[in-house]
Amino acid sequence: MNVASELSIPRKARKAERKIKAQLVPWNVMEVHTFVGHVKSDRLYAPLLLSLMGLRPAEVVGLRWSDIDLTADALTVANTRTVMGNKKVVEKDTKSMAGERALPLPLPVKEALKRFKALQAAEKLALGKDYLDSVYICVNEAGEVHTTKQLRTRAYKLMEEAELRRVRLYDARASCFTYLANHGVPDHLLARWAGHTNVKTTKRWYVKPDVEDLRGAATTWGGLRSAREGVCETAVRRGSVGL
Repeated sequence: MNVASELSIPRKARKAERKIKAQLVPWNVMEVHTFVGHVKSDRLYAPLLLSLMGLRPAEVVGLRWSDIDLTADALTVANTRTVMGNKKVVEKDTKSMAGERALPLPLPVKEALKRFKALQAAEKLALGKDYLDSVYICVNEAGEVHTTKQLRTRAYKLMEEAELRRVRLYDARASCFTYLANHGVPDHLLARWAGHTNVKTTKRWYVKPDVEDLRGAATTWGGLRSAREGVCETAVRRGSVGL
């Protein structure tokens, strides 16, 4: 038996450990807007939007054009490409059964993918026989498939250019799911979008509201202080009462 299983860590020690441990602080909405505005002209704009849709970096670089249905406005996540030991590329199916999922394509992402596909066709024509004709979406000018490390490196460079605080590319998932949760997406749909079996995983690790996300709650609190104040503030918020 494990004798440590009968021990409990004092609450004071647990709180001290949490303070030392770095907390994930994903980009807020304004930071995402700044990043998107900065990368619109970048060659990898479409793959970066896919990251902001909540796809894992390994899922982004593993996406194939056959996984995209531009007619039905949908994509299928069914393949990943990861790097082991900074050298060996490992290609496999998704992390779990729930990870294999179909997602709708928002119009901006669809348009970015269409432009990226046209750009790749032009690059292939210009390079001729030297172009590496692969089946993947996230490729360079010569058709070579990007690794997760190359995609992250480009993203970090763009963050620096935009003068944004650096976050992991993976943390774009938290920005995505926090925004969706704050705007009323039901738990079961949120988990499906994230590729999780249990919504508790999504909400525990990827929904990270900040103080600005709580402004609506602060306004609602006005109704506790004063019934009329709560009604007026709600009416102003809905646009039925002038300021």
